[in-house]
Amino acid sequence: MNHVPKRHLLTRLWATALLATLGLSLAQAADNDYPNKPVTVIVAYAPGGQGDVFARLVSDKLSTIYKQAVVVDNKPGVSGTVGTRIAAKAKNDGYTLFLGQTGEITVNRVLMKDLGYDPMKELVPVVLIGNAPLVMLAPADAPYNTVAEFIQMARAKPGEFSYGSVGAGTPGHLSAVALALGAKLNMVHVPYKGVGPLMSDLMAGRLQAFFSSASAAMPQIKGGKLKALGVTTTRRMNSLPNVPTVAEAGLPGFSYTLWGGLFAPAGTPVEVIERLNRDVNSVLAMPEIRSRLESDNVAVPKNTPAEFADYVRSEAVKFEKLIKDADLKLEQ
Repeated sequence: MNHVPKRHLLTRLWATALLATLGLSLAQAADNDYPNKPVTVIVAYAPGGQGDVFARLVSDKLSTIYKQAVVVDNKPGVSGTVGTRIAAKAKNDGYTLFLGQTGEITVNRVLMKDLGYDPMKELVPVVLIGNAPLVMLAPADAPYNTVAEFIQMARAKPGEFSYGSVGAGTPGHLSAVALALGAKLNMVHVPYKGVGPLMSDLMAGRLQAFFSSASAAMPQIKGGKLKALGVTTTRRMNSLPNVPTVAEAGLPGFSYTLWGGLFAPAGTPVEVIERLNRDVNSVLAMPEIRSRLESDNVAVPKNTPAEFADYVRSEAVKFEKLIKDADLKLEQ
């Protein structure tokens, strides 16, 4: 048996302790020093959408906290894949972040082939910012007033009911697919390039339904131009207490929302991710920020990176199953 002199053993123990302390000090230094230059938050869609709103609300406050510019950079194109690819391939130093939403993270990877990146592997969850319901809208003069009545009439006219969306794979599109699959409906999908033309056609009765973000839906509902048939969350919306959930129409468990959160390129230092998570959660707890989001019916849950990662994985499983069960193709 080899015996290590006591003096050498003590030296090794001191060296090990020193390295551990040094490692901790470097991690703390990385945390305390971050950021020491401007941070970019990439949004994969044009300004004005829900994701852009999330990004700008948070970035404005982070700029004040960090005393560094936190800049939103819109990179729209090809159902969000242009901006997502840029973020996934960015340097993993914490200075390029991504405002990821339902489609870019969990849907496109299933619907589209040869993306050139895997958002579930190349982007890591930092913090969930908000979760917004969708509202099933119909023309104001439609002969149906509830989801149940819509289902009954659509079943009686297979292939004659059409619904709009702002693109294949969007939450609005997939919510309608889930409704059709669950209620055994044969409906026609009509994709639009923007919500404006879609709303106009819905008001004119050229479409029978549209699953819209609550923020876009509320002005039309309040103005009497469209009516709400149901909401996609498991609970009714506070601002539409008399509008039932889709689940109440006989589709138990129906829950599809528009969520958005911050992601970072894989390999970003854990200390930076934890710092961002803490700081964004503190921003979301500010009364003016929470009030602004809740006025748009956005749920603002406090969460850790691990909790957000679990949520993203559950959403990925849900949408992968839906797309497979519906045999959904990108061109649909």
